[in-house]
Amino acid sequence: MYSSVNTIWVLLGAAMVFFMQAGFAMCEAGFTRAKNSGNILMKNLMDFSIGTPVFWLVGFGLMFGSTNSIFGWFDPMVRGDYSAVTPEGVPFMAFLIFQTVFCATAATIVSGSMAERTKFSAYCLYSLCISLFIYPISGHWIWGGGWLSELGFHDFAGSTCVHMVGGVCALIGASILGPRIGKYGKDGKVRAIPGHNLPLAALGVFILWFAWFGFNGCSTVSMEGDAIASAASVFVTTNMCPAVACVTCMIFTWIRYKKPDVSMTYNAALAGLVGITAGCDMVSPLGAAIMGIIMGIAVVLSIEFFDQKLKIDDPVGAISVHGVCGALGTICVGLFATDSGLFYGGGAHFFLVQLLGVVVVAVYVAVVMFIVFTIINKTVGLRVSVEEELAGMDSSEHNLPTSYADFVPMPVNKSGVAQVIAPEEVSKEAISAQVPIAEAIPVTKRTIDDGDNPKLTKVVVITKPSRLDKLKEALEDIGIAGITVTNVLGCGVEKGKPEYYRGAAIDMTLRPKIKMEMVVSRIPVDTVVDTCRQTLYTGHIGDGKIFVSDIEDVIKVRTGATGYDALQDED
Repeated sequence: MYSSVNTIWVLLGAAMVFFMQAGFAMCEAGFTRAKNSGNILMKNLMDFSIGTPVFWLVGFGLMFGSTNSIFGWFDPMVRGDYSAVTPEGVPFMAFLIFQTVFCATAATIVSGSMAERTKFSAYCLYSLCISLFIYPISGHWIWGGGWLSELGFHDFAGSTCVHMVGGVCALIGASILGPRIGKYGKDGKVRAIPGHNLPLAALGVFILWFAWFGFNGCSTVSMEGDAIASAASVFVTTNMCPAVACVTCMIFTWIRYKKPDVSMTYNAALAGLVGITAGCDMVSPLGAAIMGIIMGIAVVLSIEFFDQKLKIDDPVGAISVHGVCGALGTICVGLFATDSGLFYGGGAHFFLVQLLGVVVVAVYVAVVMFIVFTIINKTVGLRVSVEEELAGMDSSEHNLPTSYADFVPMPVNKSGVAQVIAPEEVSKEAISAQVPIAEAIPVTKRTIDDGDNPKLTKVVVITKPSRLDKLKEALEDIGIAGITVTNVLGCGVEKGKPEYYRGAAIDMTLRPKIKMEMVVSRIPVDTVVDTCRQTLYTGHIGDGKIFVSDIEDVIKVRTGATGYDALQDED
């Protein structure tokens, strides 16, 4: 007899866990460079798309078949009897899709750690392997009635089964791949490579936090009887741990780096979510808060350790967030579980079982993934060439000029449709006008120092972006009508102020600046310079610089006017 409320609860959980794919995609794309965004998005899509049929064909049977305590059975297209593991009142197909989205989550964790230098074909092969047999076998030990579950190992929603498995795969993959070009100097000193879009990464973290309520809460697979209270408790602990982890990380990085680190704090949110997943049904809100403190500090130290000590380049911190904090969270269940934890008088047995499960699963995944990645590396190859990596994965792997097409000028056809034209396709005939420009607009060159033409002078101002509006107003007041403003990066002889990204110093201490250019003739140059100085002056380093140079001539394209006349608005 099916239960409508239980079925709806399981299907809701499946939908929310599927939505985590969007969160991972946004988070990973934001923490990496723009030239690789399309590749990141494609890999996250393929994780789910490849994993779904593979898990249906082979993985589910290996995970939930009851052949023995090590692995299940080979059951293509899941045609066997799984009534023993299907939740009460829930149709089998609902349980199948619920487990499928969990499998895809384990696979997608690796994408971020191997980002920006992995062949797309090699990544697809890895994704196939983890859904085919790596995740299902360890999953059988924990959730499929295998030997760890028989010992009493507890992993409610997957700190080890899902997240640590993905984190260990990420560790092996990133180790074999090696760091991105430019990540470490010749002296071994780590160089920060900031992500291109922090708001996108933040959106991904918030999506994941929201979807995690389904990941953990709906893992009760029931909303009847005692499961109602259990689900409510799970929601509270699932929220408590990441919240406290964020506060802890903010304070910890504030002390450690002199400023609260934004990207680290977002990593701490995920670390708290990963850490609480194993025991969210067994710990109290107080236990969840203490675990949040542990995760908030551990994720920072772990990222620094892998990045700076082991020289393993993990662009998004997946190894630390999912691998390390997944393991810690599972072990903490043996300490903070209210009915059997060591700190609640439960003795050491449960804690030792949790520890054993973490170690065994980590070793299994590490050994198998080393073999898989080595085979892939020796056959199709894991890493793209130096030229392809420098050009970006979007271009080299997908022939995608950019993931942000509106920022790239494109020719438009007669219908108003933008066209992408490869450089080699552009001929001299294609870019030449029908009427020579010399015939269309007669131009007479004039010298700049005769009596009729005032001298032309270019004034370039480089200063802080915050001073732009005030400088524009001041220049308008003295009659400056034409200016060009550009956002630039730069530093003076003081070499800028040291900056840190995820605990690593940024070598090129370039500061955001605005560059304002103008050519003056009628208005005295001294007036322009004095106005700029008085407007920008604060007496502190970084006020900016003013460059003054002679201009030979100016030509207005529309009218052909030159020199002084080209700078006037005759309309």
